[in-house]
Amino acid sequence: MHEVSLCRSLAAAVTRAAGTRRVEAIHVNVGQLRQVVPEAMAHAWTFVVRDTELDGAALNLTSLPAVLACDECGASAELGPELGFACHTCGSAQTHLSSGEEFTLTAIDVSDDGDRRGEP
Repeated sequence: MHEVSLCRSLAAAVTRAAGTRRVEAIHVNVGQLRQVVPEAMAHAWTFVVRDTELDGAALNLTSLPAVLACDECGASAELGPELGFACHTCGSAQTHLSSGEEFTLTAIDVSDDGDRRGEP
């Protein structure tokens, strides 16, 4: 379950960025092709942050579709379950993914009411 490893990396990055502020939530964009199972990620997050400064911080995942862009005609389309990489408009094989592989920490919500150690 690679979600545990992803959560450990997220927790380390968030802890560094938050400093002494208490973290209420983190927001992550996850591309469709990253093979992240949201339920497994949520469970792993709870496990990884238990009894740490991030205990209680919510993990908010936003799923992003895989989009194929054509270098020939400029068309773009979401990949369907067949995952064909030819252009859906002109049939060209000169394509690239313009989204779908992301795993990006986009925001950290912190508390304004003191730091995470309970000091005002």
